Amino acid sequence: MLWPFNIGSGVKKVRGTKKAAKSAAIIAIFTLVSKFLGFIREMIVASKFGSGWETDTYVVSMTATVIIMSIVGDALDTTLIPIFSEIEGKMGRKEKLKYMNNVVNVIFFITIILAVVGYFLSPLTISILAKGFKGEQFDLAVKLNRIGVPIIIFLGLNYVYSGFLQSDEKFFAPAANGIPFNIIYIIFLFLFSYKFGMEGLMATGIIAIFVQWLVLVPSTKRSGYKWSFQFDLKDKYLYKSIILTIPVLIGSSIDQINTIVNKTLASSLRAGSISALNYASRVSDIFVSAFAVAIATAVFPMLSNAFNNGKMKEVKEIMAEGINIIIIITVPSTIGIIIFAQPAVKLFFQRGAFGERATLMTSQALVCYSFGLLGLSLRTMATRVYYSLQDMITPMINGMVSVGLNIILNLILIKYMAHSGLALSASISATVTSILLFFQLRRKIGRIGLTRYFTCFVKVFLASVIMGVASWGVYSGLGKFVSDTTMSQFLRLFLSVGMAIIVYMILCTVLKVSEMKTLINRLKNR
Repeated sequence: MLWPFNIGSGVKKVRGTKKAAKSAAIIAIFTLVSKFLGFIREMIVASKFGSGWETDTYVVSMTATVIIMSIVGDALDTTLIPIFSEIEGKMGRKEKLKYMNNVVNVIFFITIILAVVGYFLSPLTISILAKGFKGEQFDLAVKLNRIGVPIIIFLGLNYVYSGFLQSDEKFFAPAANGIPFNIIYIIFLFLFSYKFGMEGLMATGIIAIFVQWLVLVPSTKRSGYKWSFQFDLKDKYLYKSIILTIPVLIGSSIDQINTIVNKTLASSLRAGSISALNYASRVSDIFVSAFAVAIATAVFPMLSNAFNNGKMKEVKEIMAEGINIIIIITVPSTIGIIIFAQPAVKLFFQRGAFGERATLMTSQALVCYSFGLLGLSLRTMATRVYYSLQDMITPMINGMVSVGLNIILNLILIKYMAHSGLALSASISATVTSILLFFQLRRKIGRIGLTRYFTCFVKVFLASVIMGVASWGVYSGLGKFVSDTTMSQFLRLFLSVGMAIIVYMILCTVLKVSEMKTLINRLKNR
């Protein structure tokens, strides 16, 4: 996805750019495969369990299980890679492997404590996350949450092992381990869901996370890592990691408040609201994870190295290419989701226990989430830029603003739009705080090419709107000739989306969107 990158001159720069492009491509491809399998998993869950109170209960229980490690994991992702690189650069490979052992053992110890505490505090956690749960639903939520607490342990190991491999610039295993994760879920849903129900689904999560970690183990062994007992809380790099982690940890905690607020408010709405938001967010997350996160992950080391070497111009160029590619991908995706949300949700989800009401609720939430695709993707990229500049405070403050704005909008919009208001609130807050991040970045490092970004956006938006009108015309026209069978409707949607892509690429070429032209040339070469 970073194929257009061609920054600076010199063999070293070109090699570094090609390596980042290859890394981004690997991450994007495996993320897309994983997200596709995850999409199939959600389709089967919807078919087996529908979008009612039981599914709502499962979603809240899983959130309660992983919320702490999600916060810690975001912090580990940000701090482990530069510290691993620093240790190896200053003290050699042996010390890096030693530090890896120390981190593994410390995180293992911490996650066991968190799992035990989480088990006993489960009723309190559920009451906070879902104030609307009562009686049987509350009891089931607590039961599911307690079944899933071992997930915390293996999730912690996943973050550490992934950070170690990425510091070695080995992205294959971390990017691919979502595939077996989803396959395990799909096997359970097909073969055992009727017998074991929601309890089995939660237990399957433990197995899936465990296998995710196992996939990483062979790669770490090939990198020279071998486990041994090393437990030194006085390690200076462990201390440095904690210092760097604190603002990121606070920022991640603040982000999770949005999740808590949304789940709490949604739990008081009609049954199926939480599930509808969950299904919709999973679909919209495909675009953010597969493209924005892939780009940000791959360029993070490049940005850090450029900044550490005092090459601020190179930092801006790397950032500019990444941002414009994100614009090119997310703007037409937003238009496409707005147009095809309901027919797509009906086609892929509406079967079994997932009825017409669930389709309507999920598609409404999906449209509202789509408005925030660009803002959320750009915020992901901007945050990485700040981290590469060793500024952890600004993203943290920005996160606080995001939460405050999101809560205010939630309380206003939920009165008029129910669960869709919660999705729209998240989109608006992500967009506003993304804009704030870029204006703050301009004050921090000088001109960053905002005019270039805006020009690219205007051209892409115009092309996307025309694309949307053309594709909807094709979809409506085909409706007169195809039957109502699943295969016919899939073909109808597939042809409409295919037409949209062709029209969009032609229009971007006509409007002289330079990044699109370069991207097409790179794709031809590939």
